[in-house]
Amino acid sequence: MRLRTVLAVVTAAVMVSGVGFATARAVPPGPVLRAPAGGFEELSVPSSMGPIKVQVQWAARGGSAALYLLDGLRAPAGHSQWTTDTDVLRRFAGDDVTLVFPVGGHASFYTDWYRPSSTNGQSTTYRWETFLTRELPDFLAQYGVSRTNNAVVGASMGGNAALTLAAHHRDQFRFAGAFSGFLNPTFPGWDLTMRAAMLDEGRFNLDDMWGPVGDPAWRRNDATVQAELLRGLPLYITSGNGVPGPLDASSAVGNTVNAMGIESLAVIAASIFRERTTALGIPARVDITAGTHTWPYWQQSLATARPMILAALGAS
Repeated sequence: MRLRTVLAVVTAAVMVSGVGFATARAVPPGPVLRAPAGGFEELSVPSSMGPIKVQVQWAARGGSAALYLLDGLRAPAGHSQWTTDTDVLRRFAGDDVTLVFPVGGHASFYTDWYRPSSTNGQSTTYRWETFLTRELPDFLAQYGVSRTNNAVVGASMGGNAALTLAAHHRDQFRFAGAFSGFLNPTFPGWDLTMRAAMLDEGRFNLDDMWGPVGDPAWRRNDATVQAELLRGLPLYITSGNGVPGPLDASSAVGNTVNAMGIESLAVIAASIFRERTTALGIPARVDITAGTHTWPYWQQSLATARPMILAALGAS
């Protein structure tokens, strides 16, 4: 059987103080039964969308559990913002869980689209659900990373995706978290907000993602609608209330005003999700605090979620 040789390219600079980078190496021409113990790497992962960069921090003691972390709407092409805008690498450096940072997914909502965006010349159809639940787990299995003992969290755009991916792939995920996510896209008027945001962020066409409102894809990708599928899964949902808090002090006034407006929508979504899970009798921790739509608060949310994640994965 022919096995693909995987090139692992190591980042040249330390992105977070105190976190080391592994020496560049190629994957052996056969399955690896145990993930490397510690260290940071960038991998090139084959997919139906073409090669996808994935940044990883390997489990400290070579364990098989993994935590997937999803970016927001403005996901950059070169790196995950989790690695540059939060302390996640340092915070999990001693934990026996591999951190998995898919790079890219700009305005994708980490879902499988019907077709390429027709308004910005996009040539490839986004297939992010396929990548995150089939292609990437299969690839990471070559390193000994489990296909079934995973957690997933996402910020903003990635929040709803984290919950819907977990809902539809319960065999893969054992924990899900959403920080300032838009968790109810079928709620009246939300499509207009999403359409405006996607046009503003790269001229993406919402209709090419899930079709017109009312298409079954909308309900399938609505975490609140799919809440029943999350029963029995540990869940952690957070949102700010749109009122600036101490973590906004270093932001420019214009950025803070924008973040206030977006978070005032996210808190509505979190409240609707909480009402839905309460009505269904599904335990879910939902924290609503002072704060806006920005990375320092999502760093704080992940720090709070860390013990829950490690416990769910048996990696504490």
